[in-house]
Amino acid sequence: MISSVLVANRGEIACRVFRTCRELGIRTVAVYSDADESALHARVADAAVRLPGAAPSDTYLRGELIVKAALSAGADAVHPGYGFLSENADFARAVLDAGLVWIGPSPEAIEAMASKTRAKELMGLASLTDAKDVKEDDLPVLVKAAAGGGGRGMRVVRRLADLEGELAAARAEALSAFGDDEVFIEPYVEGGRHVEVQILADAHGTVWPLGTRDCSLQRRHQKVIEEAPAPGLTSELTDSLCAMAVRAARAVDYVGAGTVEFLVADDPAADPGAGAKAHFLEMNTRLQVEHPVTEAVFGLDLVALQIRVAEGAALETAPPRARGHAIEARLYAEDPANGWTPQTGTLHRLTVPDVRLDTGYEDGDEIGVHYDPMLAKAVAYAPTRAEALRKLAGALERATIHGPVTNRDLLVRSLRHPEFATAHMDTGFYDRHLPELTSFGSGAPYAPLAAALADAHGRSRFGGWRNLPSQPQLKRYRDEATGTEHEVRYRHTRDGLTADGVRVLRTATDLVVLEADGVRRHFEVTRYGDEVYVNSTALTALPRFPDPTAQQEPGSLLAPMPGTVVRVAEGLTEGSPVRAGEPLIWLEAMKMEHKISAPVSGTLSALHATPGRQVEVGTLLAVVQDNEPPSP
Repeated sequence: MISSVLVANRGEIACRVFRTCRELGIRTVAVYSDADESALHARVADAAVRLPGAAPSDTYLRGELIVKAALSAGADAVHPGYGFLSENADFARAVLDAGLVWIGPSPEAIEAMASKTRAKELMGLASLTDAKDVKEDDLPVLVKAAAGGGGRGMRVVRRLADLEGELAAARAEALSAFGDDEVFIEPYVEGGRHVEVQILADAHGTVWPLGTRDCSLQRRHQKVIEEAPAPGLTSELTDSLCAMAVRAARAVDYVGAGTVEFLVADDPAADPGAGAKAHFLEMNTRLQVEHPVTEAVFGLDLVALQIRVAEGAALETAPPRARGHAIEARLYAEDPANGWTPQTGTLHRLTVPDVRLDTGYEDGDEIGVHYDPMLAKAVAYAPTRAEALRKLAGALERATIHGPVTNRDLLVRSLRHPEFATAHMDTGFYDRHLPELTSFGSGAPYAPLAAALADAHGRSRFGGWRNLPSQPQLKRYRDEATGTEHEVRYRHTRDGLTADGVRVLRTATDLVVLEADGVRRHFEVTRYGDEVYVNSTALTALPRFPDPTAQQEPGSLLAPMPGTVVRVAEGLTEGSPVRAGEPLIWLEAMKMEHKISAPVSGTLSALHATPGRQVEVGTLLAVVQDNEPPSP
């Protein structure tokens, strides 16, 4: 029997595995980088071992350090989580060679399936490996990291002229994320759905196909919303997908939890309405981020079952029946309206009511630049899909999220979008709908007034209303979701605070009650310095008069997030001519690369970015001087 488990991972998945281990009476061991010294997973484990450094390549990707940590902490088993070394056969072999239990498939199964190129060969499929093999008629194509996952090392290429550059970018990103720069090329199917089958297998020949999941809503090829079962599939297609998944598992004597992924699209060779065709994508030889939706509909704990299988237990002949519907939304610290830019800072408060919340953060934790920007996974379960949709959207809408900008509003709008609500989505959903999903209008109209009145209430205790009581007071706020700046006017009177057109029913430093157009509204107000949160609206208090010196030179390229400069366009120097939209600088933050492009055609008049430089938000990277004279 396993008595102590080290989780070779961090954040949300480490905390999730620890939760099951505690329920089973198993001691837990964490590993943490210097950047994660105060992270939740390191705090909640029974023991924690430091991996010196911050970059994944120096810490969580160092298998020998993790094995040493397990032995020194007295663990007798290793759970790989997902990402990092979870699909690394050499790491699995090193764990076993050290006399530890590996909670996962055999190294041989990982080797057979973890590389997407080898997995395709095993399934009798071919992929392209050389750019010279790609012809104009093959476009569009998808460049993918062979050892990848989570959308990293993936590029859609629609022009042959872009292929070599995207291959280089994918190799660099794959090497940074996985320690392996092998990439391959496959056809990119437009308008398909990403459907997968969860499997669980024991060492006694039993393989459970645990139904389907739909993971079509993706940004940058990384999943955002997942659900089980996949809606709208015929029973014949569902049976076929499950059968293929079982065949794939049996082909490599698979043991443990895994996922077989497919792209489901209309078959152009079939008669109209004849159904869809499934294209094999890959087999993930690990637990998936979206495993909670399968757990919900089958009533299982997949981590507990992974541990039982690793201990040699046999599964029942058949899995339990699936019931109901579950939907999961990934809450990211990112700005979808600004190129999905990752966000950093203090997460002051995070609560999502009435749903399962898997997270690696607690109130007050810092969100850094080194790792994935996912804050949490919110999972709703209900008897029907429509009920689960409504439940999850409502829970996210009522969530309290005080801290960096997140994708919460995007998630709510996505869940309520007619295309998703009727299960007619595909992997191009955000390509088509992102502008409308991130167009937030003028924001919450009474939030700035509530913030100003709450602030005034705190000041009025010192007699503020006696100073020029007939003159209106002015406060300025910026709505962080919309970028809109608001000026708010109110008055102190002997009867209290007043504002034109609105009845002020109650004010306190943390609560304001207003009545407008006959409707009473309550506003909870929380402050963290200049950051003000009114219900779910994030505001920043601004000075009464803007600073006239706070101006940037036209054409300035500023860092949109903290990160590291990883590349500068080849041959780019001060004085170089550039074209509007031309990529000039690449930043890496939270395991993703972000391109900084020229805003106009002109001349590069300044270049401050150099590979390896660490930058903060707003750092001046370069300046492009517009060659066009200003209009008279």
